[in-house]
Amino acid sequence: MVKNTIGREIPTEFADKYGVFKGAWAKKSAYQTAAAQVHPVQPTDSKLVASIHDVIEKVGLKDGMTISFHHHFREGDYVMNLVLAEIAKMGIKNLSIAPSSIANVHEPLIDYIKSGVVTNITSSGLRDKVGAAISSGIMKNPVVIRSHGGRARAIKAGDIHIDVAFIGAPSTDEYGNINGYHGNAICGSLGYAQVDAKYADRVVAITDNLVPYPNTPISIPQTDVDYIVQVDKIGDPDGIARGATRFTKNPKELIIAEYAAKLIEYSRYFKDGFSFQTGSGGASLAVTRFLKAAMLKHKIKASFAIGGITQPMVELLEEGLVNKLLDVQDFDKRSADSIRENENHYEIDAEMYASPFAKGAVVNQVDVAVLSALEIDTQFNVNVMTGSDGVIRGASGGHCDTAAASKMTVVVAPLIRGRIPTIVDQVNTVITPGESIDVVVTEYGIAINPKRKDLIDALQNLDVPQLTIEALKAKAYAIVGTPQSIVYTDQVVALIEYRDGSLIDVVRKPGEIDE
Repeated sequence: MVKNTIGREIPTEFADKYGVFKGAWAKKSAYQTAAAQVHPVQPTDSKLVASIHDVIEKVGLKDGMTISFHHHFREGDYVMNLVLAEIAKMGIKNLSIAPSSIANVHEPLIDYIKSGVVTNITSSGLRDKVGAAISSGIMKNPVVIRSHGGRARAIKAGDIHIDVAFIGAPSTDEYGNINGYHGNAICGSLGYAQVDAKYADRVVAITDNLVPYPNTPISIPQTDVDYIVQVDKIGDPDGIARGATRFTKNPKELIIAEYAAKLIEYSRYFKDGFSFQTGSGGASLAVTRFLKAAMLKHKIKASFAIGGITQPMVELLEEGLVNKLLDVQDFDKRSADSIRENENHYEIDAEMYASPFAKGAVVNQVDVAVLSALEIDTQFNVNVMTGSDGVIRGASGGHCDTAAASKMTVVVAPLIRGRIPTIVDQVNTVITPGESIDVVVTEYGIAINPKRKDLIDALQNLDVPQLTIEALKAKAYAIVGTPQSIVYTDQVVALIEYRDGSLIDVVRKPGEIDE
């Protein structure tokens, strides 16, 4: 075993392969950009292919290759299931898949793992039934979890080599000019898919909306696309927001949001031209609404907001309180419509959004980030991946990317969920290291990371209860009791890459889970 900087034990075989986490900014390295194969298209060639079966044959997909998908349709995605079903029928085995994230709608993946069609996975997240199945140990090889910025870095550097990228295209012409703004299943930004399209050897657009040439605006250009397949339906647009965005009326979440907004308002970062990112959870969404009131009160405008874009952010843009939205993903239909209609709502790819080794990611320019958490420990480490039972049920997303780079990172979470404490001695799985977290906000008050003495001094007169992180933990334990430790087996079911490619943690199979 090898211990990394935050004390997590990494099995030697994986530590030797990936290296171990040594700090948020410890690893800095120049690298040679990976190059995709280019297959020239002549004037008389057609990119249109009759079926998914035929295009799999055309791209020469074979056992052992790597394929990728994007998750902009979220729980409304049909593409990954369609493609994997055909691959299974064709008898292709031992594939590695590299989707930007995996949702519960992808439950059929479980059977493809068990049958040997899929033997390796790298992704940002594993939701619900798929996550539980992985935690049960159904895969011989651990899943590799990467942040959104880390995935973009890994693809560009060649750590992930994509043989074929299958891209769900809300609209495309016959030459492969794609955007997510028009069609029956609009999803808005295609920021994650853009990286795949640029570096995959073969790129297949799967669409239910073939339009006349040229299709503009162009999110993914014809020069990155090899083939187009038209199908009946690529996704359910209502599924984009399902399980992601929630406008809360919960009094506890509203208190948390109010405290977080006050904290931002009284920080030195809240000034004309500040920038921010807020998440899509109930409390995080509510922060945006409270922040709006503070901006109106002080006559302050934000220069830009980033992220997964939500309706409250769009409203700030439309009301002139935010000058620009930089958008890698949309979490609801209103946001997807906005990127089509408003020139100040601008699409960016995942590398520009958050890659740690880019020539300057947008997250580096963010003043305030508001993020959620499943667990926070007394060292301010954050878990957004595994539940209190140790089972995988979340996503790394852009959590550690934004937290590392923003000037003030605020984590919002209830003190307890049900009968489970959120503030604990040690989180089950570290996604974001405590050095990147500045303030934790609960309904009982806030805890400022002791390393941020400037914030402690600046916020000492803030009209919000202030406690130590240890006091918050003690309060949680006093209410629900000390949580029992999870008994794990030795089997590693997932490797948690930090955004720089080093291992910050591993996930082991909980002892009580049966396959």
